[in-house]
Amino acid sequence: MASFSDVNDIDILYSRLQKLVDHLPDLENNDLIHQALMTVLQIAAGQADRLDWKILSASLQDLEKGFETFHPYRHVRKISIFGSARIPSDSPEYQLAIAFARCVVEQGFMVMTGAGGGIMEAGNQGAGAEKSFGLNIQLPFEQGANPFITHNDKLIDFKYFFTRKLFFLRETDAIALFPGGFGTQDEAFECLTLIQTGKSAPIPLVLIDKPGGTYWSEWDAYIKKNLADRGLINPDDRNLYMITDDLATACSAISDFYRVYHSSRYVGDRFVIRLNQTLSEAELTTLNQQFSDILLSGQIETCAALPEESQMPQPHQTQDATEHLPRLIFHFNQRDHGRLYQMIRVLNQMGQKADKHPERK
Repeated sequence: MASFSDVNDIDILYSRLQKLVDHLPDLENNDLIHQALMTVLQIAAGQADRLDWKILSASLQDLEKGFETFHPYRHVRKISIFGSARIPSDSPEYQLAIAFARCVVEQGFMVMTGAGGGIMEAGNQGAGAEKSFGLNIQLPFEQGANPFITHNDKLIDFKYFFTRKLFFLRETDAIALFPGGFGTQDEAFECLTLIQTGKSAPIPLVLIDKPGGTYWSEWDAYIKKNLADRGLINPDDRNLYMITDDLATACSAISDFYRVYHSSRYVGDRFVIRLNQTLSEAELTTLNQQFSDILLSGQIETCAALPEESQMPQPHQTQDATEHLPRLIFHFNQRDHGRLYQMIRVLNQMGQKADKHPERK
C-alpha cells in the first residue's frame, strides 16, 4: 500500500496545495478546481495503491483528451451512430448508415461513432472528415480506427469504456442505433436507462433497420412481452424510442425533435423546457389538457429565463446563449418520462414552421 512516511508529508502537500489555491480566485470555476484538487489530496492521504493511481491517472487523461477535443464544437448538435463493427461494407445496413450520416450532416449536425469498422465506419464515411468524431477504445482485437477517421484530429483514443461512454452521452443530442451485438445492445439499454430515470435530458433515440428488416421489431417485441406486459417497465416507456426502416423517417425524427423543443433542465423542483418559439394560449391549453397526469401540482405555464439559470450554466449550452428563449415550466413527477416524450412530440407539432437550423444549441 502506498502511504505517507510520516504526518509531515501530508502537511507539506497541503501547504503546497494552499499556495496553488491562493491563485484560484482569478480562475473561472475556482471552487470546483479547489474541490477536485482536495479530492486528489484526500486520495493521496488514504490507502490507495499503485493500481488505484494508474486507474485515476488514465481516467483523467481520457477526460482531458475528451474535454479538449469537444470544446470547440460545444455549440453544434451531434448525433451518435452505433452498430456492429462486423457488418460488411456491401450490406444494406452499411449503405443505409452511410446515407443516414450524409442526411443528418446536410441538416447541419455532426456525427460521432466508436471509430471502428462496420456501422461505425459507414457513419464516418457518410459524414466526412470535417463533420466526424471518432471515440475509439483500445482493444486487443476488432477496434483499430477506420480509414475515414484515422488521421482526424477529432479522433480520441480512450483507455476505458466508462470514460468513452461518458463523452458519447454527454456530447450527443441524438442516438441512432443500427443492428449490432453486445456493444450496441449495451448502448441501447444504457441510453434508455438514463432517459427513463431522468439522468439524461430528453434526446431522440432512433432504432434503424434495413428496409424490411426485423432486428429492432423483434427486439421491441421482446421488450413488450418480457418487460412492459409483466409490469417491469411502464408501457409508456416504449415511447422513449422509435423504430423505422425508412431513411427519411429516421432523419426527420431527429431534426423534428428540435423544431420547437430546444433543451430542458431542472431549476430547483421545477422542470424547464426551453422553446425555439413562443406557444399560443390555445396550444398551452392543449398541453395542459393532454398531459396533466405528469404534473405533481399546478399547471404547465410559460415564462422567460429564470434568474437561477444564468447562475448554473449547463454543459450543453454556452453561457447566456439560451437566455432569450421562451420557456415552459411545471412540476414534473420525474417518473413518467415516456409520457414526457409524448408531450415533446405534441409540442413539436405546434407553432409555426421556422427557417431555423436545429443543430445550433
